[in-house]
Amino acid sequence: MARNTYQARLEELEKDVLYLSELVAERVRYALNALEDKDERQAEEVIEGDREINRIYLDLEQDCIDLLALQQPVAGDLRFIAASFKIITDLERIGDLATNLAQYALDAENDVYTEVDIRRIGDSALDMVDQAMDAYETEDTDLCRSVAERDDSLDEMCDNASQSIVRDLMSTGDFEGDGDVEPEEFLVDVRRLLLTVRDLERIGDHAVNVAARTLYMIDNDDSLLF
Repeated sequence: MARNTYQARLEELEKDVLYLSELVAERVRYALNALEDKDERQAEEVIEGDREINRIYLDLEQDCIDLLALQQPVAGDLRFIAASFKIITDLERIGDLATNLAQYALDAENDVYTEVDIRRIGDSALDMVDQAMDAYETEDTDLCRSVAERDDSLDEMCDNASQSIVRDLMSTGDFEGDGDVEPEEFLVDVRRLLLTVRDLERIGDHAVNVAARTLYMIDNDDSLLF
């Protein structure tokens, strides 16, 4: 492979990874809108669009394999390709979590524990993803470390939300909520809310993975990987 062609393929890989990240972030945003507004159209768009994310992921995975196998890159190029290979996996999994959130929006029967600010938690997780991808694009090590530092704050928000729900259930024994809701139906909705919080926390974890891989790509620094 000619050097100029090889370099063009590396640049194309970076551009395609960034496109996948934008698509995934859009789907997470739509899913959050669906949860907040009970918007079935946006929820269905996220679910139906998961196939597109999977297709792009598989295409990029093959691109990385081809570059590794055919060009045998070294040093910085090798780290870039390897990091991109790992990052697209995290992005695909964030896409899966967006699909989960959209399905929760479709399945929810009742509003439960409305004091839990899902939008705030979701926006924080999504901002971490955006920041991690900015670090990848600009090769900014400070941004990588900032994403990792923000994970503690997101974890705390998620833990507080989950614990407040469980604590209220245990202390009040109220399994019917605020209205004339059957206990079984109420508990299904509570479980769905807890799963929503869990999945948002996982989006943040994937953002940290992206930042860690990016830091390794830039500086051969594995301090965030373990």
